[in-house]
Amino acid sequence: MTLVYIYSAYLLLMSLIAFFLFLRDKGMAKRNGNAVRIKEKTLLGCVAMGGAVGGFIGRIVAHHKTNKIYFSLTIYVSLLLQLAVLGCMIYYAVMA
Repeated sequence: MTLVYIYSAYLLLMSLIAFFLFLRDKGMAKRNGNAVRIKEKTLLGCVAMGGAVGGFIGRIVAHHKTNKIYFSLTIYVSLLLQLAVLGCMIYYAVMA
């Protein structure tokens, strides 16, 4: 059960990071136009490495990158995979 808590904490941390990265990038886009912004691969990498929930929520709250299909695909696939792993971990922790 300890691994479930560790993985959950990791997902929460990465989600918070992704959420604030999306908000910050949107703020930078509004304020500075084409100034130095957060790279798309950084946003997607954070989503893929555990921050899918935060990226999903941050994208909706900030209305950021909503027309980019590869962002949607990456976020949805990452979200499904991360929740599936968490579900399997919980299932095996309860059954053990």
